[in-house]
Amino acid sequence: MNILEIGLEAADNTAGVPAGEGLQIGIVCARFNAQACDELLEACTDELLRLGVADDDITVVRVPGALEIALALQVLGTAHEPDAMIALGAVIRGETYHFELVSNETGSGITQVQLDLEIPVANGVLTTEDDEQTFARTFDKGRDCAQAAVEMARLVAALRDTE
Repeated sequence: MNILEIGLEAADNTAGVPAGEGLQIGIVCARFNAQACDELLEACTDELLRLGVADDDITVVRVPGALEIALALQVLGTAHEPDAMIALGAVIRGETYHFELVSNETGSGITQVQLDLEIPVANGVLTTEDDEQTFARTFDKGRDCAQAAVEMARLVAALRDTE
């Protein structure tokens, strides 16, 4: 049995090189629900830098809302071929069916992009009931997406190296 597992700890090599060093990361962040999205973006970029991703190796694209994220990811991934991408946004339930539509279509679009391009995409689009839930999650979700992007970039590279 061959088992290949690349966690953040395993991605750090014995020379002490941080897991994110040398990776190109693309981030697409919505502007709608701006305060939440700005907090997600700050937590995410801070964590990427902590993981060793160089500031110049992070590309941030802002889009109007969550439904525009997938298209921007598709174009960013095709044009720049980053090692991984991160989708950030906040969809907060309202009184209409629009919440379900935006949440479902955004998630589906993000998944489709990563499958089509074979570039990992960490989904950091919060789908919450209210502002309180949203702001309770922005820091952790931003940080978690940075970690997932770095880990998946390393895993995909390792899998390709075994071909």
